[in-house]
Amino acid sequence: MRGLENGIYKVMKAIEIIEKKLEIKDIELPVLKDNEVLIKVKAAGLNRADIAQKNGLYPPPPGESEILGLECSGIIESIGKNVSSKKPGDEVIALLAGGGYAEYVTCPENHAILKPPKLSWAEGASIPEVYATCWLNLFIEAHMKKGDKIVFHAGASGIGTAGIQLAQAFGCDSFVSAGTQEKIDFCLNLGASAGEVRSKDIFSKIKEWSPNGVDIILDPVGAEYFEKNLSVLGLEGKLIIIGLMGGAKANINLGHLMIKRHKVIGSTIRARNLETKTKVMEDLSSKVMPLFDTGALKPIIYEVLSFEDCEKAHSIMESDKNIGKIILNLD
Repeated sequence: MRGLENGIYKVMKAIEIIEKKLEIKDIELPVLKDNEVLIKVKAAGLNRADIAQKNGLYPPPPGESEILGLECSGIIESIGKNVSSKKPGDEVIALLAGGGYAEYVTCPENHAILKPPKLSWAEGASIPEVYATCWLNLFIEAHMKKGDKIVFHAGASGIGTAGIQLAQAFGCDSFVSAGTQEKIDFCLNLGASAGEVRSKDIFSKIKEWSPNGVDIILDPVGAEYFEKNLSVLGLEGKLIIIGLMGGAKANINLGHLMIKRHKVIGSTIRARNLETKTKVMEDLSSKVMPLFDTGALKPIIYEVLSFEDCEKAHSIMESDKNIGKIILNLD
């Protein structure tokens, strides 16, 4: 691994997209801005957004790195002149707008938080994107409160396994859908209250589980589930759409929406402003990271692969085999 040499920035290895394939290339290190930290990456987490970006469907926000990777763990190598909350040598986990599939990455100082000391580098890298997504959508957008009933579609995904644990930790019940019975069983053991295999009648099961309707649905599917999601929402329920794996266009019964006072929220975290991301990461640092120290939350990792096995890592995610996170190891 190459980075700093005699105090002079040299080149680093990074994974680039070449005709929808991943290749390791030598590129220049990112330029460190005054309010940023430079992180020597130890591990990086994969996300569905990486697959979408690789296929030309999810470009990074303007001005952000074209390199894939929305989360990492690592050691702060250096800091910008205006940075006050971090120092070189800090072991951190970071929420990124891009750039994580590389030996070095920069991010605003407040988007990197201290890694819980009990966690390995791989475990740390499994946390930022999924827990930030869950916190933003469950607590800030949906105002989740004790006793709520939550539905997590794709319950065995990184976001699903994080959401199940957060719901349980904060006194809520959850229902999951997933592709196989093995995944449903895993989610139940993790703390979900009930679940059903995706190929079966999951919405009838949700109605049985919560006859008066559920309070929150966190949905990465989109159009395919839209009308059925609304049919199982209770009064003033919130449907939060975080992905479009099942299409982008759907019909909507506005009368039904009005009568039940539903809220439909489209949400991504990548393009949020710096202040929102800072708020989310501060909340994770103060309210969620301590739960990893106590064991109330645990990282869920399917497989850790070497940096050079990035294509294999993507193929696992594309085949929908994984339960929990897939991690690239750079340590």
